[in-house]
Amino acid sequence: MSLPKTLAEDVARNLVMVARLLDEDPEQAYAYSRIALRLASRVAAVREAAGFAAYATQKYAEALAEFRASRRMTGSVELWPVMADCERGLGRPERAMAMAGEPEVQKLDKAGQVEMRLVAAGARRDMGQIDAAIVTLQSSELASSAVHPWTPRLRYAYADALLAAGREDEAREWFGKALEADKDGSTDASDRLAELDGVEFVDALGDDDEDSTPASAAAPAVADDRDEEDDEDDEDDADDEDGPVKA
Repeated sequence: MSLPKTLAEDVARNLVMVARLLDEDPEQAYAYSRIALRLASRVAAVREAAGFAAYATQKYAEALAEFRASRRMTGSVELWPVMADCERGLGRPERAMAMAGEPEVQKLDKAGQVEMRLVAAGARRDMGQIDAAIVTLQSSELASSAVHPWTPRLRYAYADALLAAGREDEAREWFGKALEADKDGSTDASDRLAELDGVEFVDALGDDDEDSTPASAAAPAVADDRDEEDDEDDEDDADDEDGPVKA
């Protein structure tokens, strides 16, 4: 659907802000998405952006409605995994599992299929089926030594499921593999490894050292002394004057 030039520019500006703020300030991104939605609700890209903004702020029912609208407009199955994850967010893991078995999954690209596998494993865990979640994640993509954008998250999810099942040694191994693949720091695999190894991080700037006094704590006393000196100087100046200066 085409929009008049001025309206299209306004919509585009709001969508740019949604993309820019989605990770660092989801609530603000959501606010921009609502503006874009009011301006152009019949544009699939706007509905999709509104869906992701709602998803980022855990408004799962709203996100699901927007994703469904976008899918109706485009006929694409690209949003199928995140739609299933919205079902999880709404406390309906059974529906997410049902979606994992639908024909739409076969139409997804490799990244989409891995994402669907992650969602399905999460749904299994939601239902207390930890062993089934582990089996769900076991795949050729997990076994591959090749690194793709989704590799760190897949390995991390597998490690986390192993840990939930009490298989700590295997979990440590897979958190390590996740860390090796995670060049962008998209997971907290390093923190999880440290936790398993009993490593504690101590804040070197904490309040434990009672003998040291922060510079900021000493500052008020210095300021008070200067204030007293300034007051004395003011009194001396006042004695030299004939009277107050009137504005």
